[in-house]
Amino acid sequence: MTRPQIVLVGVDGSAPSLHALDWATAYASRVGWSLHMVCSYSLPSFTAASLDGGYAALDDTAIQEGAKAVLAEAQARVAGSGVPVTASVATGDAAGVLVELSQDHGLVVVGTRGKGGFTERLLGTVSSALPAHAACPTVVVPYRPRAAGDDEARRDGDAVRPVRRIVVGVDGSKSAELALKHAVQQAKVWDAELVAVAGVPVGSGAGVLAWLPSQIDHEQVLADIKAGLDVIVDRYESAEPGMKIRRVVLDGTGAELLTEFSQAADLIVVGSRGRGGFRGLLLGSTSQAVLHHSKCPVLVVTKRCDEADGGAAAASSTSEAQPA
Repeated sequence: MTRPQIVLVGVDGSAPSLHALDWATAYASRVGWSLHMVCSYSLPSFTAASLDGGYAALDDTAIQEGAKAVLAEAQARVAGSGVPVTASVATGDAAGVLVELSQDHGLVVVGTRGKGGFTERLLGTVSSALPAHAACPTVVVPYRPRAAGDDEARRDGDAVRPVRRIVVGVDGSKSAELALKHAVQQAKVWDAELVAVAGVPVGSGAGVLAWLPSQIDHEQVLADIKAGLDVIVDRYESAEPGMKIRRVVLDGTGAELLTEFSQAADLIVVGSRGRGGFRGLLLGSTSQAVLHHSKCPVLVVTKRCDEADGGAAAASSTSEAQPA
């Protein structure tokens, strides 16, 4: 199955969603895709004691016009990009709308959290719920105003940075290999440096290895994890002649390391959940933690994305090979 070459982006008129729109536009321009923006809203009901029916439905005319105005502003914002753009208003829960639409798109992009803007409906829980259920990869773009006292900065946020360094979390699980596959694709798209990171929380006071005896050979654990990482990364390098992937194995949980790396990276790539592999060292709740704390955009890929592609991921095709 070939994914539609369309980037889906949710907008609500807030500064974070407009910043996400800028990132989505830059990506679409880079890969030669089109862009589809959607503004969704839910029409609430409220108790009306004076009515025999008990409920009164709000007239959605004004709300719909507000959504159209949001889309008009968003279209004007990207008008000079050269990217083909379409837009639509949708009714329903924002996360549900985007999950459904993700089946017909190659990538979905949202911001982290909206304050103000169009009914504050799109961002916030959407950025947490959407990546786990979307049928295509999801990019969550954090919003950081340039200056707290600058009205224009509050609206526009940081300028979109070119993707020059990509960091991917790898722990040997199938979902982490899927993340590595997509990270390799993104490195090719952006002509970016790619760094594969594995975390070893021995001696960190927390994490899956904290219970191990104090006399554990810490250096041997690091060596074993590095050897496993090399086996997986070597496989992907051999499939992409000319690509060099840096490998980093450090003490710390996956969430800690990826969040720290996000300060110097332009894109973090994670799988949604990892089990097995190097004892599930990196993923699991990592993706959620990174989404909440990353300083740069986060690309989340799941098994659902692989299934939507017909299960043709490189991770699946090489899953029988075992780390040394």
